[in-house]
Amino acid sequence: MTKTITNVTKRRLSPTARPGGSTSAMLWAQVRSEFLAAFRVPEFLIGIVAVPVMLYAMFGLTSSGTLPDGTQVRALMMASFAAYGLLSLAIFTFGVDVAQDRKGGWLRLMRVTPMPAWVYFAGKFAMSVLFGALTLLVLFAVAALAGGVRLPPEKWLATFGVLLLGGLSLSTLGFALGYLARPKAASTIANLVYLPLSFASGFFFPLSRLPEFLRETAPYLPTYHFGQLVWSTVGSREAAQAFTGVEPGGTLEHALWLLGTFVFFGLLALWGYRRDRDEARS
Repeated sequence: MTKTITNVTKRRLSPTARPGGSTSAMLWAQVRSEFLAAFRVPEFLIGIVAVPVMLYAMFGLTSSGTLPDGTQVRALMMASFAAYGLLSLAIFTFGVDVAQDRKGGWLRLMRVTPMPAWVYFAGKFAMSVLFGALTLLVLFAVAALAGGVRLPPEKWLATFGVLLLGGLSLSTLGFALGYLARPKAASTIANLVYLPLSFASGFFFPLSRLPEFLRETAPYLPTYHFGQLVWSTVGSREAAQAFTGVEPGGTLEHALWLLGTFVFFGLLALWGYRRDRDEARS
């Protein structure tokens, strides 16, 4: 005969207990942590936001002239230094920061927590979007108020969107650097990467003024296509050609280059992440 037990006490949570955090809660906590960490280091904000503005003030505001289609040279210079600032943000936020987190053991600690790895990277993306937008807004304000740059509202919005999306497409380059470079060497390698990319892509000087071997190499750099896409958005293909001294190519070509860059370095970063994870387990 089977005996039925009827006096089993129903288990209840303690009044002070809290259920496990949801993924959205972990994401919000990570994003908040990234923002607080950045705001606690004023040097980071100055380096990311102020440097492109200072460079534009020194070189962009001193330029003058209007291209045949009516595009102001100062507007194109604004786009150049904005692209430079977003490249710097991608390399250092996603590259050097990840390398430092690896060095400090934070990523190894994260693997033993319930937080998915993608939440960590989403926090980096969110921070990049915020500071990228802040950099663009400050630079646009300086260009408009101090430089007298005038663009139709739709041009301002299109330029803002192309710059922000283009900068994010380069983020996986930073991730790959962060996982493949040795943490102690990450900052040095980052400078060796983003400064030559900026010069060779025409962010500081028109491509026509660069040595011949750099002009021939530039079309194989993702930042070259980033710049061409931005300049053509601010003005026109004719304005971009007059400004850089080279044939700008088609919009689809530049967009595909940036998409390919995002995918290629994303796969490389994923390989580096898995290698780092496997080494930590062994």
